[in-house]
Amino acid sequence: MIQVCLWEDGRAVSGGEELLDRPGPKWIDVLEPDAEVMGRLAERFQLHRLAVEDCLHLDQRPKLEEYPHHQFIVLQGFSCGSDVTELTLHEQHFFLAQDWLISVHALRLPSHEAVVRRVRDDPAGTLGRGVDVILYLLTDALVDAQFPIMDDFSDRLDDLEDAIFAQPDPEHLQRIFQLKRALVTLRRVLSPQRDVVGMLSRRGIPQIQEKTTLYFRDVYDHLVRLYEQIDSSRDVVGNVMDGYLSMVANRTNDISKQLTIFATLFLPLSFIVGFFGQNFEQLTHPGWYAAMWVTMVGFPVGLVGWFKYKKWI
Repeated sequence: MIQVCLWEDGRAVSGGEELLDRPGPKWIDVLEPDAEVMGRLAERFQLHRLAVEDCLHLDQRPKLEEYPHHQFIVLQGFSCGSDVTELTLHEQHFFLAQDWLISVHALRLPSHEAVVRRVRDDPAGTLGRGVDVILYLLTDALVDAQFPIMDDFSDRLDDLEDAIFAQPDPEHLQRIFQLKRALVTLRRVLSPQRDVVGMLSRRGIPQIQEKTTLYFRDVYDHLVRLYEQIDSSRDVVGNVMDGYLSMVANRTNDISKQLTIFATLFLPLSFIVGFFGQNFEQLTHPGWYAAMWVTMVGFPVGLVGWFKYKKWI
């Protein structure tokens, strides 16, 4: 599906493919691209064959490539479902020239749709300022959409840490590894993307106005903040893992200590039973029975008192 927003004679015109050949700055948004659609756009705007091929295989890493008539930019972002580990990758491709911008994506993204509405509501303040401003708006919306995910990620880590210190459970270990994998995925995407936006924020790209580079610099700062949050979350995940292992080890030690105490209490009883169970003449003196009962009762009680005195129980 192709949607065109054209800036013509000081006003915005929206429509389909019939607007492609009309003069003026334009933004062409392509949802769910196929070979036929991309072929027509490549012929009309002289898009490079390699870049078009990348658009048909949405498995690229963030990058910025320069071609004779345009810049080719790949950016990525995430959306998540009810759980922060259920990440959906959104890959967006951009062809940027002096007076047109083509955005290509396979999935709808709320932040992208918000930019579409903003362009329609304020065409003079967006498309009228240049197509590179549209690229900035799309990039900024894509990056800012990652902050709620990271905030949710931090909240889930805090809840998991509290649950582990309250009562460690084997399910907590599985949850730790789920969060760790999600964090690795976020870092793998946002790390090279920071370099791409850094190049867009520098002067020297002919399709980007000097005043627009200042806005890309702000997006770069947001990516730096995201990267710092990811590094901080990695440290927290490591601390949560150490906390879980420490709690499990302490619990094992407590069980071993209790079993040792029970074994120690029954040790004198086992000795007495074994001693008086020997095959020798029955002792009839009353003192022997008194001593046996005192030993069987008094010695364990004394051990319990000694353990409490030493704060072992």
